[in-house]
Amino acid sequence: MTERGSAASEERQPNYAAPALEKGIEVVELLSDAPQGLTISEIAQRLGRSISELFRIIVVLDRRGWLHKDAASDRYRVTYRLLEIAHRATPAQELTHVATPLMHSLAAATQQSCHLVVATGTRGLIVARQESPGQTGFSVRLGTNIDLLTSCSGHVLLAAMEDERRKALYPRGLPKGLGARLEAVRAQGHESIPSARMAGVSDMSCPVYGFDGHVVAALTIPFLAAIDDAPHVAQDEALEMLKTTAQAISSALGWFDRTEAPVVPSLSVARPVRSRKSRVKAEA
Repeated sequence: MTERGSAASEERQPNYAAPALEKGIEVVELLSDAPQGLTISEIAQRLGRSISELFRIIVVLDRRGWLHKDAASDRYRVTYRLLEIAHRATPAQELTHVATPLMHSLAAATQQSCHLVVATGTRGLIVARQESPGQTGFSVRLGTNIDLLTSCSGHVLLAAMEDERRKALYPRGLPKGLGARLEAVRAQGHESIPSARMAGVSDMSCPVYGFDGHVVAALTIPFLAAIDDAPHVAQDEALEMLKTTAQAISSALGWFDRTEAPVVPSLSVARPVRSRKSRVKAEA
């Protein structure tokens, strides 16, 4: 095709626009980084738009349950509607359904909170959490985004991820030294590093696998070491409980250890029982 023909082809391609939809997406994306909420005037100012062109869009998003307005401050915040739809549209719904009771048991046994992280591009999203049943604890908010490159959960997801998928996420390569760290995480089957968010918190994380053998999530404990005289579960004990729980979630999702059983288990089929007459004839 000539250059003239190629240019003409590009000109014929439709350039669709939906201004109202784009404005609505801008509002939601802006509020996703403002957990304290914003007023309409603040939203308009940050987006460089007038209040009049955003007012109806925000009212509709509020009416449909995507946004919530605080009556006292007139601030709008994003609701869990987004997370709910994401759960229904992705395998996260089955994942959290299976993991929730096991995470509850893990939190009760370790007296530590735990959360479940899935990869969304180069970020991780917390799709489930279980707070510590004890008097004190530390937990990460549901729906929080984390950086895969710097977080404990991210290291586990990247280490267990297929090479092709990881290269597609980071075509320019990983930061210096991270590749060797991920190899160590893959070999030991877990990651344990100081929290990148909070001082005094030691993150521990293990991979959760799906029925196809691919990693689907990371189960993480932000471990807080207690200093009182009461009996507590030690960090190494909590790590073993974390490993057991991650494997239990994986098994419930249909995963099996392909090193021990490289062939997918098949259903046993009952063989028809020979009649007595047939056996007698055969012996004769």
